[in-house]
Amino acid sequence: MKTDQEIKDISPIHKEFQNLLDLDFKNRKLKENDITSATVTEITKNYVVVDCKAKMEGMIPVEEFKDNNEMEKIKIGSKIDVYLERIESFRGEIVVSRDKARKLKAWKKMEKVFETKEEMTGYITGKVKGGFIANVEGLPCFMPSSQIDVKPLKRIDHLLNTPVKVIATRIDKNRGNVCVSRRAVLEKSKNAEITEALKNIKEGDIVENAIVKATTDWGIFLDINGIDALLHVSDLSHGRVKKPADLVTIGQKLKVKITKIDEKTNRVSASVKALTEDPYENIDKKYKAGEIYSGTVTKIMDYGCFVKIEEGIEGLIHNSELDWTNRNIKPNKVLSVSQNIKFKIVSIDKETKRISLSYKATLENPWSKISDKIGKEAKIKITNITDKAIFGELTEFKLSGMLHYKEISYQENPEELKKFKKNDVINVKILEIKDDKIRFSIRALQKDPLDWFKENKKKLGDIVTTRVHEVQKTGVKVSIDTEKKLIVLIKKIDLAKETTDARPEVFSPGNALDAKIVELDVAKRKVKLSVKAAQIDEEKSLIAKFGEGATKSGATLKGIFEKAIGKKNKKEK
Repeated sequence: MKTDQEIKDISPIHKEFQNLLDLDFKNRKLKENDITSATVTEITKNYVVVDCKAKMEGMIPVEEFKDNNEMEKIKIGSKIDVYLERIESFRGEIVVSRDKARKLKAWKKMEKVFETKEEMTGYITGKVKGGFIANVEGLPCFMPSSQIDVKPLKRIDHLLNTPVKVIATRIDKNRGNVCVSRRAVLEKSKNAEITEALKNIKEGDIVENAIVKATTDWGIFLDINGIDALLHVSDLSHGRVKKPADLVTIGQKLKVKITKIDEKTNRVSASVKALTEDPYENIDKKYKAGEIYSGTVTKIMDYGCFVKIEEGIEGLIHNSELDWTNRNIKPNKVLSVSQNIKFKIVSIDKETKRISLSYKATLENPWSKISDKIGKEAKIKITNITDKAIFGELTEFKLSGMLHYKEISYQENPEELKKFKKNDVINVKILEIKDDKIRFSIRALQKDPLDWFKENKKKLGDIVTTRVHEVQKTGVKVSIDTEKKLIVLIKKIDLAKETTDARPEVFSPGNALDAKIVELDVAKRKVKLSVKAAQIDEEKSLIAKFGEGATKSGATLKGIFEKAIGKKNKKEK
């Protein structure tokens, strides 16, 4: 550091130069990490030397001038923008970059056009995972594969390193990433053309020469004076259309009516059937519900068959209307496509354009033949056996019904199902026919054990003498009749008046038991017996016979019996 004496010894000319230099640097507004203008002072083999009005000149590698052949354009004295990284590095040199200046300038412009959606020119330089790299204004950007064109491209060789118009679709400032789209530019241009073309057509117009461009299972794409339009399969005909490709070919000209124009999406919908009269308009004058007509089967589904009644009019035969004997029969087992059949119209819904038909209504109804067979004996062939019932088909009428295990015998034991096997032919009685369902019975052909009560004139409240048939933990099974077909369970609680005596184990098979009929319902097949009730009735009878005061004086049944026996002995003496 110079001392005050050394400063005084400096010549006035030196001082003047120092002041002019300080003033010059003061007026130079250099800012790091920003773009500044520089003048090319020298071009060497490896570097371009520039003057940024700093304390020394900067040196930029020639590689940073290769974009757009910039080296051929610059010369000594040319003005260029450079990015000032450091005014003075650790070596005392100025650090500048032409490449970073170009990218920063492009980034600022990108931020501006991202808001305005302005188009820019870029170059697709290579392919990466999921898309392509596009150089836009010197800034490398990502273009997804889906954004290179309005339709998928198998090859993009014709687009590589050629100028293309793009729009910035996303900017990530933190990562410095930009996504661009060529497709958006093409769609924007196309939409502008479509918007202009749509001014020449309106809803309700009839177009004579709509050209078929493509077909799908759900419709046809048309070209109407350069505008893409959709002709949905439901607008092809008033009737059912299996496949649009069966009706038209690519390049074919159609006469259509413009039915809808969506101004927001520029989508146009067309219709062929709108040009013809709706056959359902006067259908109630042509066809009547309950009448029989002829038609052709056009389609068979799992739930039924579609029948063509006339051009543009179809009806549905539900599978429940195909066969009298099987409501869930598969339609293809009854009818086939292109088969001409007779049918009966069940109902016509003009608003929803639905017609319900019946095929079985034109056939002979076997159910009408057996309506008078209820209560009569018939033969059935067993078709299936489950854990609850037997299913069989009447050999005479080919109608199926059910035989529940409770209808096999009056014992109502499901184990009896094991006596039968599939394809056996057995005699049954037709009990009931309801809602196309038949109920069979075998025991109805046999004598009902409950008839014993009627034959022996026994009624509710009577005392019957039974024999112990089987002893169980819960009670005692007794047989009322001598053939042992009428078996009833007397519950443990009903075996004796005294709880201590109501024990099943004190009884043995063959023991006689007097029991009272406490419940008798032949229709519901309910019979209930009680030994306890019989004993109570007998006690009441004895008390009534030997005086009401017997119970009031504290006398017991034993005492009453002894007293009665004693009186009897005295009379005999």
